[in-house]
Amino acid sequence: MHSPLINGWYHAPFGKFPDIDPERMMADAALGALDHAGLDAQQIDSVHVGHFNAGFLYQDFPSALLANHLPALRFTPAVRVENACSTGSAAIHSALHAVLSGQSRHALVVGFEKMNSLPTAEVGKILLKCCYTPEEANIENGFAGVFGNIASAYFERYGDQSDALAMIAAKNHANGALNPYAHMRRDVGYDFCRTPSDKNPFVAGPLKRSDCSLISDGAAALVISRGDQPTGGGQAVRFRAAVQVNDYLPLSRRDPTVFEGAARAWQQALSQARLTLDDLSLVETHDCFTIAELLEYEAMGLAERGQGARVIAEGVSRKDGRLPINPSGGLKSKGHPIGATGVSMHVMAAMQLTGQAGDMQLPRADRAGVFNMGGAAVTNYVSILESVR
Repeated sequence: MHSPLINGWYHAPFGKFPDIDPERMMADAALGALDHAGLDAQQIDSVHVGHFNAGFLYQDFPSALLANHLPALRFTPAVRVENACSTGSAAIHSALHAVLSGQSRHALVVGFEKMNSLPTAEVGKILLKCCYTPEEANIENGFAGVFGNIASAYFERYGDQSDALAMIAAKNHANGALNPYAHMRRDVGYDFCRTPSDKNPFVAGPLKRSDCSLISDGAAALVISRGDQPTGGGQAVRFRAAVQVNDYLPLSRRDPTVFEGAARAWQQALSQARLTLDDLSLVETHDCFTIAELLEYEAMGLAERGQGARVIAEGVSRKDGRLPINPSGGLKSKGHPIGATGVSMHVMAAMQLTGQAGDMQLPRADRAGVFNMGGAAVTNYVSILESVR
């Protein structure tokens, strides 16, 4: 059986949009993906919506909303999927299962989030629900506090990594400056990211504002089709692998400086794809905080434990390096609307693999890895994608 295809996609600009209608945002993303895939809504066999919410919006039950704008979907099975910050990838896996089971020829995935309806402090409280609340609900500064504690533990074990974190932040902002969909399109430079200031204060532990992803509104969508159902004029991208690995939720039950679930997901995905890291042209990885990208270098096998700083210092993860990491700017620059993030990462990879990434385009893009996680590497998704020539 042919592996499933991503046949079309759409990416809305990410940012702070207080007046945007989330229902309209969701519908526009769906229509854009269908148009790009060359399909009509009546050809969709199932709808898979990634939406975290948990209090961002009063309106819930988003899987029922698309039919308001696309009447052809009125009687089409639709489901909402939630898995913390990996909600978008969970929706993609839901669609993959529908396609692989034979229930769907074409499955529509929409990820969206409207986060800026609430004050920042309230957003932090909502996101902290994704930690193990009996032990971690009172951590100060929300998830920045969770990753601040992880960074502090890593620094204590392996030494001050502030230079490396600043280099990661600067790299992603430079990449994001070329991304027309990014929330922050500004190359702020290494010195700004490295130096505490009024505009870049410490937020939690050794993490400064420049180490933290943005609170964003946004939507992205894609169409996943059976492998023998290419549409859209040869722009399809094939799944070589799609893997999910879960780990303990309580940080007290594992070493917080080692993303073991992420490492297992990478190992399984590369094995399933029958590839190595050397076969990849790029990776879109989950840099919700710069310390996360550093630990993900180690999890994917680019460096031994405690040596992740070498990856950025030696230029391996830069756009002109051996394995460009986050050529889109990542969550750090592009933004992190929770339900849309995993879908966005797959769309950005698909753009690269089909030569449609515009100013972001890499000289060579044949295969891509995508890593999207929920919580502090609690639920870990890795996709290996390749262009269909």
